[in-house]
Amino acid sequence: MNGFGWQGLWNPWRALQDMERQMDRLVSQFGRTRAAAFPPVNVYNEADGAVVTMELPGVDPADLDVSVSGHALAIRGQRKGDPAGEGDTWHRRERTFGSFARSIELPFEPDPDGVEATCRDGVLEIRVRRHEAEQPRRITVKG
Repeated sequence: MNGFGWQGLWNPWRALQDMERQMDRLVSQFGRTRAAAFPPVNVYNEADGAVVTMELPGVDPADLDVSVSGHALAIRGQRKGDPAGEGDTWHRRERTFGSFARSIELPFEPDPDGVEATCRDGVLEIRVRRHEAEQPRRITVKG
């Protein structure tokens, strides 16, 4: 082979394919999503406050600590791991365990005495009332 022609020293199509593979590898490294925070949280507003729900399967309500400070609602707890016997080897382990903490910034100042938490079927529901001074007031318009 003399090194000239289509199969010669440099093949532009092969160079483009190599560059495409390298770009795919680079982009895939940045495109990976981080694991979602545990536990997953939903928050929605009601007329007199907010409701926070969290999925906590396998968590004992006695292992939860809910507190309010300023505009923040803090939830701490622990989910115990699955027991594995001595000599057992995990085949797959995707469920997280251990201590967790979530802090949710509320759009209003909560009434510390107006916080109620219940845990049923692995879902923690926290109802937070607005502080009296933060309650919206209806103004009547006189005519």
